[in-house]
Amino acid sequence: MSKGAAAGGGAKGGKKKGSTFTIDCSKPVEDKIMDIASLEKFLQERIKVGGKPGALGDSVTVARDKNKITVTSDDSNFSKRYLKYLTKKYLKKYNVRDWLRVIAANKDRNVYELRYFNIAENEGEEEE
Repeated sequence: MSKGAAAGGGAKGGKKKGSTFTIDCSKPVEDKIMDIASLEKFLQERIKVGGKPGALGDSVTVARDKNKITVTSDDSNFSKRYLKYLTKKYLKKYNVRDWLRVIAANKDRNVYELRYFNIAENEGEEEE
């Protein structure tokens, strides 16, 4: 009896919890260093679902909103680290990896920000 009740309870709570990740590209886009539409296209082509790149289907959606890209996954297996990997790969492809880095935001753990390296600190040390 308890096994049947547990199986029934599992079927009710069988909805998989999806995950939503955001990449905030506001600083580089405002400075016109990168095009956010190309990052969106890159992610749509490169995200692998079921071992096949570009076959997002209904499980993963990539949406653009001004200076932010939102990746929503119905699958609980989609990792934040994979999104960071793909973003870094995009930056390397367009030769802006030397100036930009991908950092997790302090406020929200599902947000990545593209920030500049602090070059001003190094220049100050060289002058002395």
